[in-house]
Amino acid sequence: MKILIVEDEPNLLSVIRKGLSEKNHDVSAALDGTTAWEMLDNNSFDVIVLDVMLPDINGIELCRRLRAAGNFVPILMLTALNSSENIVAGLNAGADDYMAKPFRFTELEARVNALVRRAGQEHKAAENIVIEDLEIDLRTKTVKRKGETIVLTAKEFNLLHYLAKNSGTILSREKILDNVWNINFDMNTNVVDVYINYIRKKIDKPYSHKLIHTIKGLGYVVKP
Repeated sequence: MKILIVEDEPNLLSVIRKGLSEKNHDVSAALDGTTAWEMLDNNSFDVIVLDVMLPDINGIELCRRLRAAGNFVPILMLTALNSSENIVAGLNAGADDYMAKPFRFTELEARVNALVRRAGQEHKAAENIVIEDLEIDLRTKTVKRKGETIVLTAKEFNLLHYLAKNSGTILSREKILDNVWNINFDMNTNVVDVYINYIRKKIDKPYSHKLIHTIKGLGYVVKP
């Protein structure tokens, strides 16, 4: 795998780089945030090992910039400051995991492998969702049922995606509001019911077998 290490302590950088290279990984390194940013602009990596305390652009800011730019490469944050504030700041900036210094190389290697493995599983799962004759392609944002393309608005697609990825789970209106609209709504709003009706007309109405079900008093569920 291709790994970028961003660490301003030369000795620690050397140890990590040597250890990962001996495991047959393609390892690149940067001693500061600016160099790392330039490298990331011109190369793709499978995972980044990123120190918090760096010259110029610190690790938290670099992580925040990457996520804002749409780069979701897995990031393992390293910190010498084992405080909840720094851990929370790193995770809120978009880091996937963290390790406090000092650490054992074997643990770092295990966490790097776990991040890459999880990212691979998520990528594979993100390609499409199939429930009986309904297919949702997340890369192209297209929906088909029995091979026929169904045109949805962006919000309808997001709602169907949320229901489908939680297939078999009853989702309350509050959960749907939180996850699909992602803003604070008046809980008395009927926007969820309205949009459920929209996608039902497109996904279920033309077909004899229904996939979207109302569970009275609880919410909605998509199930085969």
